Amino acid sequence: MITKGLVDIQVNGFGGVDFNDPGITPETLDLALEAMLASGVTTCLPTIITAHRDELEVRFMALDRAVRESRLGPLMCPGYHLEGPFLNPADGFSGCHPANAMTAADPALVTALQEIIERPILLVTVAPEIHGGLEFIKAMRASNRLVSIGHSSADNHIIAAAADAGAGLSTHLGNGLPQILPKLDNPLFAQLAEDRLLATFIADGIHMPPYVLKSLIRAKGFERSALVTDAVAAAAAPAGTYPFAGMQVDRSEDGVVSQSDSSGLAGSSLCLDDAVRNLVRWNIATFEQAVEMASTRLLQALAPVLEAHGVSLALSELEWSQSMNVTRVRIGNEERFF
Repeated sequence: MITKGLVDIQVNGFGGVDFNDPGITPETLDLALEAMLASGVTTCLPTIITAHRDELEVRFMALDRAVRESRLGPLMCPGYHLEGPFLNPADGFSGCHPANAMTAADPALVTALQEIIERPILLVTVAPEIHGGLEFIKAMRASNRLVSIGHSSADNHIIAAAADAGAGLSTHLGNGLPQILPKLDNPLFAQLAEDRLLATFIADGIHMPPYVLKSLIRAKGFERSALVTDAVAAAAAPAGTYPFAGMQVDRSEDGVVSQSDSSGLAGSSLCLDDAVRNLVRWNIATFEQAVEMASTRLLQALAPVLEAHGVSLALSELEWSQSMNVTRVRIGNEERFF
């Protein structure tokens, strides 16, 4: 079975390497990207999460330098995803993001960060209900960036207004939400119903049970659904303690990743090829549909902003076994056999 390479637009780290680490090097980044290739991912948006401005600047400069000087970074990392600090700081919505670092939606901050790095910030996650949220979405679209809604309490009216302003995705829909929500008028139903939003889901069986994921994808429709990992350094790594954006997170034997001082989830240890297999094994999608949700769907979403920034992706190809394991991966002139 031959397919295109997989695309992960939300990955905070991998293979023991934290992409938010100001000490990241080209060598450690290549270790992470090699591990991602083994999982079938040929294109990714390394993701920087909520932090204070000075921390964001240091983290982005270190990551951008590592991508530029690494062997695989120029092939696999066309740009970045900024998840925060423009999120809802309320309990349940903030997740593991530091609420004290969250701010009003400020396009100038994104502009300032872009000025100190070479590769583009292609995707920004925002809670549209925060101060300046809708104008921020318009500004991001005007600067040729994708906008995703996440860690948000927005109701149906605000979600519709955000889509009007140019928001086009939902970040890990079904997560970044408190346990108790209004019965009907809530951000989950509002985003499921908004046909202009492409919903991304974490298919690890941990962030939500398979039957819930099945219901959400059926409600959203395969054509408006995509897969992400939200992986941290604990992905493709043994159980243990790992760094994540200034925190310590623990990966248990069953794959659960939580903050060392809290029971709350802190990203995932999911590999994207596992997400593909999970959808098939849980009878949610065919293999072809699952691969499409992990590749083609995301390439289509990225295409306009990549073109606007003059970025071209290298050709990629995966070969899968009958048991849905990746046996060969090629991107550009790089080829691996497993």
